[in-house]
Amino acid sequence: MIKKLIRSILGRGKAAAAEGAEPVKKTRAKAAAAGGKIDPDVLGPKEHGIDPALVSPNAVRVTQTLQDAGYKAFIVGGAVRDLLLGIKPKDFDVATNATPEQVKQLFRRAFIIGRRFQIVHVMFGQELIEVTTFRGASAEAAPKDEHGRVLRDNTFGEQHEDATRRDFTINAMYYDPASQAVLDYHGGIADIRDKKLRIIGEPEARYREDPVRMLRVVRFAAKLKFTIDPASSAPIRVMAPLIDNVPAARVFDEMLKLLMSGHALACLQQLRKEGLHHGLLPLLDVVLEQPLGEKFVSLALANTDARVKEGKGVSPGFLFASLLWHQVLEKWRAYQAAGEYPIPALHLAADDVLDAQTEKLALQRKIASDMRDIWAMQPRFERRVGKAPYKLLEHLRLRAGFDFLLLRCQSGELDAELGEWWEAFIAGNGAEREELIARKPADPAGSSAAPKKRKRRGGRNRSKSAGDTVDTVDTVDTVDTVDTVDTSDSGSEQEASAPAPVRARAPKEAAESPVEPAEGGTAEAPKRRRRRRSSGGAGGAGGEGAPAGDD
Repeated sequence: MIKKLIRSILGRGKAAAAEGAEPVKKTRAKAAAAGGKIDPDVLGPKEHGIDPALVSPNAVRVTQTLQDAGYKAFIVGGAVRDLLLGIKPKDFDVATNATPEQVKQLFRRAFIIGRRFQIVHVMFGQELIEVTTFRGASAEAAPKDEHGRVLRDNTFGEQHEDATRRDFTINAMYYDPASQAVLDYHGGIADIRDKKLRIIGEPEARYREDPVRMLRVVRFAAKLKFTIDPASSAPIRVMAPLIDNVPAARVFDEMLKLLMSGHALACLQQLRKEGLHHGLLPLLDVVLEQPLGEKFVSLALANTDARVKEGKGVSPGFLFASLLWHQVLEKWRAYQAAGEYPIPALHLAADDVLDAQTEKLALQRKIASDMRDIWAMQPRFERRVGKAPYKLLEHLRLRAGFDFLLLRCQSGELDAELGEWWEAFIAGNGAEREELIARKPADPAGSSAAPKKRKRRGGRNRSKSAGDTVDTVDTVDTVDTVDTVDTSDSGSEQEASAPAPVRARAPKEAAESPVEPAEGGTAEAPKRRRRRRSSGGAGGAGGEGAPAGDD
């Protein structure tokens, strides 16, 4: 009986506490909207359970230096959120009441950056600690664009105002490493325990101030597996077009964070759910609705997520090349159907896709270059004859291109045999590679069409009847030159038909060489024709009417 009584009392106490939490949140929300002062909840080490070992020593050093100089200083934002979830943060931000100039004076390697709001980057070796001054309430006179987005706001203020200026409740908590206390202004700890993502203030107004917050809410919801508060989610679909007014560089940075969060696939699915995918990566929604495209993109994102979780590096160029590949593939096929040769058609398709993306995402030059390299290598993997495979081994982006090829094989776009062949070729020694090339089954696209094109072009140079056998040395040298120039790099019949330099034999050398008479003719006539043509320069050694000999 006593146990039941105690349980009933405790249950009522918990229910009462839960019922009382909502009015507190509403009261704080009203106070924040009215610009009034909010007193934070202060939680000690036993209540919040943060492990000090997860805190960066350099972040502690920054807060201690500022506090020793007489300023307030706290670790803030996503770092506190991750610490409360028991996750070691990747980055640490510090908030203080010191101005950027005052912060800069306290640290040897400190740099003031930012236009909209100035912040200070404090460097400790490779680690960067970002220090911001408490922001005040947004001034009505702050410059805005025609859609209400704040362009510049360097207003400093008090700590409670800074908490109100932050986007989500789970990011508006402050941790003091010295006292190990957490200051919670907007019920962030309760939202973390409820796994709820809630924006501070009026959602529509906050999204209008900075439309990138709509992308951030998606990223946090997917990464943390939180649900978005209905009031915070409702305006997103309607206000999504406001993202078009954000500078492309900011959108690209946020998309990069989203895709390299370790939960890229979940983030894209959340983007589609909230109606935010249109326009960010043009036609991405169409690609994801196609079975082959959806499988390819899903494999690429799953691969990326696995590498992030294992602590391995991820190439943004590879990631964006994967996301946009099926757009390139579609345009590539269209250009070939219109009569373009395969290699020029691929470059034209890449140009079209990258130009369309530049309007939405400020792709850095290096990333765009990596994407082009990965795409351009794909037709070269299909050429497995002669020196072409060896030449491809020297490519600086071989690993990325090969991983991309494996994705294409796994998705069913290409035969798995091609990926297995290249895997064995890359890992093999010299003898094993020669064997792979020798026993490779002939395919019309790679091994038969291109050599015929080369023979037709080289026929003028190495055409031989029985009387031309004297020029065998010259013919071999010319063929080697041709193979090195065209088949290894382009894989294109169009490029293979381009003229190549021919080494002409000196008249004296030709006269001294023994000649066997040709069957059905004399050896002298071809020899005189060859000398007469070679004396005119690099125009070729054989006549147009000469028979195209066999190799």
